[in-house]
Amino acid sequence: MTKKILKSMMLVSVTVLALGLAFVMGILYRYFGEQIGEELKNEAAFLRYGVEQQGMDYLENTSLKKNRITYIDSDGTVLFDSEADADSMENHAHREEVLEAVSTGSGQAVRMSRTLLEKTIYYAVRLADGKILRVSSTQYSVFALMLELVQPVFCILGLLVLLSGIMSYRLSAKIVEPLNELDLEHPEENDVYAEIGPLLSKMHRQNVTISQQLKEARQQQEKFALVAGNMKEGLLLIDSSAHILSGNTGAARLFRVSDIPCGSSVYLLNRSEEFRKMITEVLQGGHREVVLAIGEMQVQAVANPVMEAGQTAGAVLLFLNVTEKMERETLRREFSANVSHELKTPLTSISGYAELIRDGFVRQEDVQGFAERIYREAQRLIQLVEDTIRLSRLDEGSTSMELEETDLYDLTKEIFSGLTQKAEEKHVRLYVESGRMKIHTIPSVMGEILYNLCDNAIKYNREGGSVSVWFADSEEGLRIGVRDTGIGIPVEEQNRIFERFYRVDKSHSSEVGGTGLGLSIVKHGMELLNGEIRLESEVDKGTEVILEWKK
Repeated sequence: MTKKILKSMMLVSVTVLALGLAFVMGILYRYFGEQIGEELKNEAAFLRYGVEQQGMDYLENTSLKKNRITYIDSDGTVLFDSEADADSMENHAHREEVLEAVSTGSGQAVRMSRTLLEKTIYYAVRLADGKILRVSSTQYSVFALMLELVQPVFCILGLLVLLSGIMSYRLSAKIVEPLNELDLEHPEENDVYAEIGPLLSKMHRQNVTISQQLKEARQQQEKFALVAGNMKEGLLLIDSSAHILSGNTGAARLFRVSDIPCGSSVYLLNRSEEFRKMITEVLQGGHREVVLAIGEMQVQAVANPVMEAGQTAGAVLLFLNVTEKMERETLRREFSANVSHELKTPLTSISGYAELIRDGFVRQEDVQGFAERIYREAQRLIQLVEDTIRLSRLDEGSTSMELEETDLYDLTKEIFSGLTQKAEEKHVRLYVESGRMKIHTIPSVMGEILYNLCDNAIKYNREGGSVSVWFADSEEGLRIGVRDTGIGIPVEEQNRIFERFYRVDKSHSSEVGGTGLGLSIVKHGMELLNGEIRLESEVDKGTEVILEWKK
């Protein structure tokens, strides 16, 4: 803006200077021309008087020869000329000033030189005897005068332009300075030129509107960031070129990156073929759902296009961790299959034995043995149903959640009394290694946990082995341990023993009995009590299960 004002002021200044100089020169030229005319008239009046008194002798002897003097006879013959030979000069009877002087008494004429550099002013008067006295003077033309004064004029003009430039620069800077110092954040507080008052008022109204819109947009953005940031699901926004526009922490967590690389290609997060096909299809305007394997996780991806003016402007990608859901579905199928199998086995035995007795294929002395087998299978069936019900209750949290003060020593002794027969059959000794200790827990759930751990410790123990229970309360937390001297668990099997119906050695499952749900009940019971399970086992040396509650 400063440059524009400076250029405008310089142009106006130079134009005004040039026109002013031309105008002044014209006035001066005209003024000096009139002065010369007056001077010629005065000189002609003096000469006229002298010539009329003394004749041509006066012209030859006068000192008034500043200008050219010509004495002309009444027939136009030149009688005297102060600058040329009168005899060689042509007849002047037809000269403009001479003709005018003859007719009116005086005459004046101006004639330019051939080069247009000079002009000659002639003034003629008629004497009493009819002769003509003419006085003339030469003056430079405007063009010649300009040529003569070109150097000083340009020097003066240059100096004036320089001064105009300096003044214009300072003046333009002074004009623009208040504009540069405007407080555009608070335009209503500025006190500058009245001409920009309406503009500042409009800016103030626009600032208020923009501030309100920014505030609303910021609030919406904060709400979106709050919602998106606290979502367990991953959320990604991509443009039509598959570049990431935005992403939440859930997406970063699922793709196992520290931060979503906004502006980069979405393929940096996952390079699997399923992911590529999903992105390609959604950017073509389609909807796609796939399940991606990311490490050990199963992630369901839902992709929807964002349309604008009939074109795909980008896409919204939603990612859900369905690992647990799929695992639960797998467990459900396995549970259904295992329950069916576990129920079918005793029922088949019961049905077979009963059929033999019914058809009379069993001797009377063997009926009691068959009845015993039917009873054991029925008990096994009842135990399976009861364990399944217990596990179902723990899954649903329908067990009473009231905490009671429980003596672990008394609880363990009570459990041992219920397992004494099983222990005696395998000659397994039962020990409580700790003294009395009372804790606040859910007695029924804690009893189920300890019962199943001790039952397993007896089942998978060796003849003449031992099972011991200990508990300790320290600054780190409460710990309860169940240790046996049994067959142990291979390292590769230790992560699966808490699965429902899972058995380490399926070939001996019928020998040791049980439903395969005991450790699952332990796991779900500990989850209900907010505890953790730690397993230490070595093949042929024994197993120790430690229950922990950290403070």
